[in-house]
Amino acid sequence: MTYNQTLDYLFSRLPMFQRIGQAAYKADLKNTLAICQALGNPEKSLKCVHIAGTNGKGSSSHMLAAILNQAGYKTGLYTSPHLKDFRERIKINGKMISQKEVVQFVEQYKEAFEKIEPSFFEWTVGLAFYYFAKEEVDVAIIETGLGGRLDSTNVITPVTSLITNIGMDHMYLLGDTLQKIATEKAGIIKSRIPVVISQYQPEVGPVFVERAKELKSPIEFAEKNFKVLSVAHDKEFLKVGLLNKKNNQTIHLDLDLQGTYQVKNVMGVLNAVDFIRQKGFIIEDEHIAKALKQVVKLTGLEGRWQTLSTKPLVIADTGHNEDGIKEVLANLKRYAYKKLHIVLGMVSDKEISNILGLLPKDAVYYFCKASIPRALDEQELMAQAKKAGLKGLAYKTVPDALKAAKKQAKAGDLVFVGGSTFTVADAL
Repeated sequence: MTYNQTLDYLFSRLPMFQRIGQAAYKADLKNTLAICQALGNPEKSLKCVHIAGTNGKGSSSHMLAAILNQAGYKTGLYTSPHLKDFRERIKINGKMISQKEVVQFVEQYKEAFEKIEPSFFEWTVGLAFYYFAKEEVDVAIIETGLGGRLDSTNVITPVTSLITNIGMDHMYLLGDTLQKIATEKAGIIKSRIPVVISQYQPEVGPVFVERAKELKSPIEFAEKNFKVLSVAHDKEFLKVGLLNKKNNQTIHLDLDLQGTYQVKNVMGVLNAVDFIRQKGFIIEDEHIAKALKQVVKLTGLEGRWQTLSTKPLVIADTGHNEDGIKEVLANLKRYAYKKLHIVLGMVSDKEISNILGLLPKDAVYYFCKASIPRALDEQELMAQAKKAGLKGLAYKTVPDALKAAKKQAKAGDLVFVGGSTFTVADAL
């Protein structure tokens, strides 16, 4: 098969959560364990850092990968979903897996895997472990897909785990309270393996403390170990001043990921680096500062408060749940614009009324549908948005909506693209 035929096979034969939603979710690790066994258990040879959380796990994964890469380590990075190219999910030192590797892997294991009947995600996790082991990476940063306890990635024994935060997302799969969702995410905590929680949230902190205690795992809350001294922006960077309370050291960082929400993420990342150092990795403060200044360049991360154009100013961000949208709105307050235009697309399997209620009523909306089966119909989105007092027109595709927004935007206006990862993917 060619690379495109291979992808068609994967997308059509295997249920894919990103495209179809709940029907693709497998709530156990049986298939992943069978895949790993068929591959000769490559995951057992890897040194990993495991990352879960409702928001910020993608940014945190990329920051850690950039830091380890900058420190001279051959670093694998597994994340999901992809925005433009399937191969974004599997990278070594910022370079995507080759098309040839994907084709060869599918051809070699097609027969064995068809007997297992895995989901798209389970198959992809197997490919990542296989590729990282084959390429003999020094360390692999592994981001969970959904939840933690029953996520396909949860067959590894990491050197450190990182959980960014807990918010209301995927409730129909993970539970309808923060505590239930936290219990699922806490499933990545392993016996005697240190875990960092980026944020301390009173409602769920005890869930993590209890789980860590049961497993005799060292646990630290980054927000308690670091104090934010200053946050500022210039044209290129988010400038953050922090006090490390553990050693009373002041840290000044320039982040090329400019969303203000990255302050919370970077504290978790720095705390995780402390634990990774204890496992024998040599990471200098200079490596951290250099890496965080160029995460996008080192890892290829996209869609995090990304400027798509300057005339008019178009910004895209993948924040897609209540907490994510609150962060988006906080970031928008930094800009002095005349009129706000919002290109909005969402998925159909989420409760969106709360999110729509948060959005500014004085913006002009361009409702659209991303190019996946899971996307919410643009007319339905417009109807629900109207009830929340939001005004605008519907467009069949994201590019159509973006084109209309750019055309209508006048000098001094701002266009924001978001609502779901897939809306941003189509805009890119």
